[in-house]
Amino acid sequence: MALQTITWMSAFLCLAQVCSMPMPCQLQGQLVRITHNLLRDMGGHFPLECLQENVFMAFPATAFATSGAPQLSSSGAKAIYETLKNIDTLFGADDLPTKWDQRKLENFQNIVYRQIEESKCMMGSVDTSDYLIRAEGLNTYFGNIATVIKEKNFSFCAWEVVRKELLFTLQFILEHNSDSLLWSNRT
Repeated sequence: MALQTITWMSAFLCLAQVCSMPMPCQLQGQLVRITHNLLRDMGGHFPLECLQENVFMAFPATAFATSGAPQLSSSGAKAIYETLKNIDTLFGADDLPTKWDQRKLENFQNIVYRQIEESKCMMGSVDTSDYLIRAEGLNTYFGNIATVIKEKNFSFCAWEVVRKELLFTLQFILEHNSDSLLWSNRT
């Protein structure tokens, strides 16, 4: 009986130790890539019928600038986090296109939400020295995107413009800021 109690206690302590191990506070690169691919694949190429509604929006590349450092600063990593939060807000609308692959759209929304929830811990480690400048650029950019959707009454073409912009944003993050993302088995 005592041996059984000791065995159960040992198993419990091992499980408690494993569950309490700290997890790295970083966005997962593979999930950002999957998010990009789902967004790309849910609607195909930019529709020809939407070309006239396509508008230029200045991309805030400075919000993701690394200033020569191999690793993105904590405020730069938070810029990626804020980008995901803005994407989640945009896709929280009820008027999403029904022409898109609904399964991919749902998976996209779930993965964006998961990334936000799993990365809340980075909120406490923000280097505020340059974050305000980064945040201002992101707020302007996503404000412009939200305005386009509203001005075009949440039309299919307005959402295609949004999808095009977000694809560019996610691709930029993957190409220029992948060192700030956590990659499990990077090849």
